[in-house]
Amino acid sequence: MTSVLIIIENLPLPVDRRVWQEACTLRDAGYRVSVICPKQGVFTASHETMEGIEVYRYPLREGSSPVSYVFEYLMAFLGQMTLALRIYRRTRFRVIQACNPPDTIFLVGAFFKLFGVRFIFDHHDLNPELFEVKYRARGVLYRLVRLAERLTYRTADVSIATNASYRQVALDRGRMLPERVFVVHSSPNLRDIRPTPPRVELKRGRRFLVLYLGMMGPQDGVDLFVEAAARVTPVRSDTSFVLVGSGPEVPRLRALATAKGLDGVLQFAGVRVGKELAEYLSTADVCVAPDPKNPMNDKSTMNKILEYMAYGRPLVLFDLTEGRRAAGDAALYAQPNDPGDLAIKIFELLNSEELRRELGERGRKRIEQRFNWDLDAKALLEAYEAALA
Repeated sequence: MTSVLIIIENLPLPVDRRVWQEACTLRDAGYRVSVICPKQGVFTASHETMEGIEVYRYPLREGSSPVSYVFEYLMAFLGQMTLALRIYRRTRFRVIQACNPPDTIFLVGAFFKLFGVRFIFDHHDLNPELFEVKYRARGVLYRLVRLAERLTYRTADVSIATNASYRQVALDRGRMLPERVFVVHSSPNLRDIRPTPPRVELKRGRRFLVLYLGMMGPQDGVDLFVEAAARVTPVRSDTSFVLVGSGPEVPRLRALATAKGLDGVLQFAGVRVGKELAEYLSTADVCVAPDPKNPMNDKSTMNKILEYMAYGRPLVLFDLTEGRRAAGDAALYAQPNDPGDLAIKIFELLNSEELRRELGERGRKRIEQRFNWDLDAKALLEAYEAALA
């Protein structure tokens, strides 16, 4: 049995849906799978076996400034390397799959390549663009981020891209050979999508529920969602809002919600998985992806968009290149970075049950026909075969 190791830094399993699906696909294909990830929320066990997948976790404190991010990445590297050495003694893994951010995991991969281990770069985020969006600067640290990306590609035997834009980055900036780059979308596994009857109590006594699902960092635009909610509430007092997820921006978002008079209207539900997450997605009348237009988001496919469509939910998002490629005619598109227009599109959906149903049906059809994990699983296994060949 071939052993493989997957390393992630920004989310634990099973919260990271994409990595969990990848791990399960590899397990079902006969690989022995170990995963290194951080401790976060309720997932604090240092080691556990989840459905045949060995999960190892290390403590990590998230950074919020350039200096603290350096400390965070140093802690992550030490935790990952320590656990990788322990796992290698047990399993003699033949492949490391590194899921960024950060792009420093290549250091672990480069070390184990000395022992013949293959290195796969699973490209989740455009880190140079992400750094620029967060800090609006191109100083020394930015150049180091660019260098880390180049070295990651140089170390990689195979690269996995989440969409066509990321594939082009691998070809242009990474100088990867086309036959060494595989597109594996973050498509949901329809066998894991289990809609439930709507739970009226989640609407907190109101007629409609508008939902955001995902990380809450500076680049995610959740503040724009809060601004839009503040414009909707005075006109539609029958609407409740909920944020499902976590991130470093939560304290600032709570303060913003209070300042906008949204206490009691906007709920912070925290991280939800499994049945609880399915209940929120099945109950929501409108779903929102408020990711602002910037060099990173415009080229990124947001998991939340695909999850909304998998549950047949109508959605609103800003008009971004990869967002439109993913949602197609299953969404309403607001003017980029404009919370006022975002609110107008939410109004449009709240005011039309027929439009909500039509967009929801279109979205579900797109998932069934184009963004289905059964298709992406084949590409993932092809990437592993290429790395091991």
